[in-house]
Amino acid sequence: MAAVVALGVIGAPTADAGTLNRPVRTGCGQAPPVTPGTTTTQHLTSGGLDRSYTVHLPANYNKRKQYSVVVSYHGHKRDSAWQEELSGFSVYDTIAVYPQGLIGTDGESAWTGAPYSAAADDVLFTKDLLDTLQSQYCVDTKRLYAAGKSNGGGFVGVLACRMPDRFAAFAPVSGAFYPQGGDCNPSQHAAIIDFHGTADTTIPYNGNPAKGLPSIQDWLAAWAQRDGCKPVPVTTTPQQGVQVQRWKSCDLVHYQIQGAGHVWPSTKPNPDSQTPTVMDATPVIWDFFRTHQLACDR
Repeated sequence: MAAVVALGVIGAPTADAGTLNRPVRTGCGQAPPVTPGTTTTQHLTSGGLDRSYTVHLPANYNKRKQYSVVVSYHGHKRDSAWQEELSGFSVYDTIAVYPQGLIGTDGESAWTGAPYSAAADDVLFTKDLLDTLQSQYCVDTKRLYAAGKSNGGGFVGVLACRMPDRFAAFAPVSGAFYPQGGDCNPSQHAAIIDFHGTADTTIPYNGNPAKGLPSIQDWLAAWAQRDGCKPVPVTTTPQQGVQVQRWKSCDLVHYQIQGAGHVWPSTKPNPDSQTPTVMDATPVIWDFFRTHQLACDR
């Protein structure tokens, strides 16, 4: 099953919906093309373009055991190595994947769904990436997850709109939900856990009308309405400086990190910032992912 969703796609060419979500055979029983316990760069062709990504397999990878997959997208101007260090999913018993964005209109790496992104179809790239992973590794296709920071978080919102029948849950962090993401008409609900700092000056918590950025609360309210949630969330404060909103009747959760800037929340210095926050986002995301899976294989 799934639960809530976010933004759509920009005006870049897009694949037909019927081909985006086609089931693909699993690679269980095959020797993996990379060495377990290491992070290795791989390539595939998508939309006629050479695309790269890094893969980290658990050190004790068993080719006959089905693993979840976490795909973690870097932010604007960043790369896959930065995102691996930032999000840290490689420490978990999962196949951790860090795709590389293409150079956009400003000469920096980016993903579909932003005014500066390349004229490429990153939704198609994601579909091709999942198909490749499922053919090469022993993947549990009911447990595919997407996370991302900033522009990567905005793209996770795009994926939630376009691919909720492939990914079981989504985790935008400091997400940049530009209008270039397009309309959102998901085929089904998607589970979403969202993180944003109230002192974010890059993607302001209260939005930026000049850039078409919604306030985070408006973005969440749109999701609540789209998924038929109860309109008013239950709000708790599990620790000082962290407010959590949970919507009933759906899988929409928001962590408001008071006083945090444009960061991936962490209690230790990380590539985003030398100033720690009051909580770590990654283990919370991992726990959320582990409690969600699709109802059937894809």
